[in-house]
This record gives sequence, structure tokens and C-alpha cells, in this order.
Amino acid sequence: MTGFASAKGALGAYGWAWDLRSVNGKGLDLRLRVPDWLDGLEGALRTELSKSVTRGNITLSLRIGRDETAGTLTLNTATMGVVLDALHELETEALARGMTLAPTTAGELLALRGMLEPGTGAEDTAPLVARLIAEFPALVADFVAMRREEGAALSNILTEQLAQVETLTARAAELAEARKAASAEALKTNLARVLDSAGGADPDRVAQELALLAVKADVTEEIDRLGAHVRAARGLLRDGGAVGRKLDFLMQEFNREANTLCSKSQSSELTAVGLELKAIIDQMREQVQNVE
Repeated sequence: MTGFASAKGALGAYGWAWDLRSVNGKGLDLRLRVPDWLDGLEGALRTELSKSVTRGNITLSLRIGRDETAGTLTLNTATMGVVLDALHELETEALARGMTLAPTTAGELLALRGMLEPGTGAEDTAPLVARLIAEFPALVADFVAMRREEGAALSNILTEQLAQVETLTARAAELAEARKAASAEALKTNLARVLDSAGGADPDRVAQELALLAVKADVTEEIDRLGAHVRAARGLLRDGGAVGRKLDFLMQEFNREANTLCSKSQSSELTAVGLELKAIIDQMREQVQNVE
């Protein structure tokens, strides 16, 4: 099932952007692209995400940037030494020439390029990881909400398609009932023809074979099973939850019964109904691939 959610956040010198999306998939495939320098983050996000989704190819991306100007600054002692030595030499030379220089303030010295630089010490990333983990459930909630909206639309589509299957199944039952008299008459005619042309044939044996053919042509069980599958599919849609795999299996059963109905139809009208059933069932199978 497709879905999408995004969010942004910030903490201190760090800013980040989330991107969570999914496409259809038979199983659950989680692909997380998060910074590997944040210890424990990927495992926590994977666990949280697995609680809310059970199907689909899901990709999570987290991009983090750092504002270097917002971090701590340290004094570059090497640069400071060079500047102070130069300042001392300048003042000494000025005095030798009878000149007096204005006092230099610490602020003026610190403003010189290279005197201050971003801190290079190891930084504790635990607060950042904790903040990211804390805000992740809200992103997942938005993601799941979008998938639920799509799921509601899919439920309406499948419900309508099930109604079409039910209507066609009822039509198949009517046609099957209407052909019984014709089938019985055809069997009697065939039995008489066989007995006339096969002088030594055992009438009971021939009758058994014809009866077997009649049983093989009966589509009552297929029609009954189609009705049962419609009821089962409606029950799954009504109950909700992660029913995609169950519906996928039901679609296979629907297709099997429709194929058998066509092969046993012995009637152009019944065959036409069977083909319509197969077309609707194929459409349902495509939609079910989108269901979690």
C-alpha cells in the first residue's frame, strides 16, 4: 500500500528532515537511510516502524545538517601566540621611535580571523538521538493515517467488485438450473444412441458412464464456493486489520472456481458469465496487492 509522510525538526546546532514513504509489496521490506554516527537510532526506528506496518516496501530517509556557527568555539592558541608576538614586536618598535600606540583590547584580538574556531572535541549525541526517537511516532502516525485513507477507498472498490461477483454467481446458478432439463434430455438421447449402436454393451455400464459425465458437468459446487468466498472476503473487509495476504489467497480461490466453471459450462451463456467473473476477479487481484 502506498503512503507518504514528512517532517522537520531542530535541536541546538542540528536540523533534520524526515521522509517516509511506501509502495506495494507482498511482504514487509524496511529500508532505513539514517546517519550511522548516531548510535542506537536505526534499531529503535526499525522497531517502532514494525509495530505499525506489516506489508509494503517502505523507505525511511533522515537527513541531518549542522550549523557550525551555533556550536562551541575554542581559542586557537597557536594563532594567539603569533598575534601576541607580532603585537609585542610592533609596540617595542613604536616605543623605540618615540611613538605610543593605543591599548589593544581582548575583544579586538578575538575578532581577528583565526583566533576562534569550532570546538573539535567529542560531542555527546545521546540528546539528539533521544529527540529523534521521541518525535518519530508522530511521523509514523501521519504515514499510517494516509495509508488508512487509501485503505478505505480500496475497501469501497473491493466491496463493489464483490457485489458484481455475487450478481454474476447468481446468474450462473440460474443458467445452470435452466440447463438441467436440456442436459437430462441430451443424456437420454445419447444413452439410446449408444445402446442402439453397441449391440453387446451393458446398459447399466453405459448408464453409469453417462451419469459420471453428468456429475462432471455439474457446477453446483463451484457456484456454492464462489458464494462462500464472497462472504469470506466481505468479512475480512468488515473486520479490518492486516488482511492483505488473506485476501490475496481468496483471490486465488475465486480464480480457480471461475476457471472450473468455464471448463464445465457446456453452454455459451454460462461460459460468458464465467469469463465476466474472471475479468472482475483479475481486477480484484490487482487491487488486493495494494491492501496491507
